[in-house]
This record gives sequence, structure tokens and C-alpha cells, in this order.
Amino acid sequence: MVYEDDLRTVLEELHRLRTRVPQLTGALAAGVDGLVVAHDTPGVDPDGLAALTAAALGVSVRVADATGNGGLRELLVRGERGYVATYAAGRSAVLTLLAQDRVNVGRLHLEGRRSGARIGELLDAAEAAAARNAPARQATAATRARAPRPPRTTTARTTTDS
Repeated sequence: MVYEDDLRTVLEELHRLRTRVPQLTGALAAGVDGLVVAHDTPGVDPDGLAALTAAALGVSVRVADATGNGGLRELLVRGERGYVATYAAGRSAVLTLLAQDRVNVGRLHLEGRRSGARIGELLDAAEAAAARNAPARQATAATRARAPRPPRTTTARTTTDS
């Protein structure tokens, strides 16, 4: 579980990235499962983009594996009017950037990789913290869910009782 403060920090990183690279038209952090974490994508449906990113990742990971090139680090798609670049962001997230066709691709990669690493560190740390706290929360919830038991009373019988 990622907390609101973590999501706000990811969104702030997306805004800073768009400031550093003015040719960016959108930025999205999503889980590899296709669910949106945070987005700054005016004019683009973030849920649809996250789902398409997950589908593209599935194919790209298979291509990287089939060619023996190791785990996927990034994906770049060049269209007639711009670029879509996706970067690994930790163990379970990705950063997808939308850029105009006049963007400096080297700068796009440099900033995208840096932001992907920052976002990945943040989300991985948030997941680890949630995993550490989960057993304690589950135990507390289970304790509250149980009805209190009445105290046990025992009646001792002796051989003199008839």
C-alpha cells in the first residue's frame, strides 16, 4: 500500500521532470500491472496509457528475454509527431514520458532514467514499509474482530461429591 504522501511526492517528481524537459507533453508513473500511480498527462487518458504501457512492456520483456539482453530497462517509440519513452522505476513500476518530436532524445533518456530511479526508490521503499507493517496491522485487526471470551470457570469434583 502506497500512502498519500508518497503519491504526492511521485506527482511532484513528475512536475519537476516536465519543468526540466520543456518538450515533455505528459508523464505517468504506473505499476507494471497497468494501474496508474500518479500522472501529469493533460489531454491523454492516464488509465488507457497505463494499460497500453503494460501491454507494450509485456511484449518488450519477452523480446529482451528472447534475445538474451537481460531485463528490460527502457522502451522508446517514435511516432510521426513525437515520442513515448518508458523507463523501469523500481521492482514494480514504470515511468512513461510523452514528448514532442523536437525533444533532445539524449536529454529525454538522461532525465527519464534519473526520474525513474527516484520514483522506483520511493515506491519500493513504500512497498517495503507497508509489507513490514502489514503483519502488525493484520494481528491488530484480527484481535479486534474476535469477540471477547468469558472467563473459564471450572468446577472441581472430588470423590466425596455424590
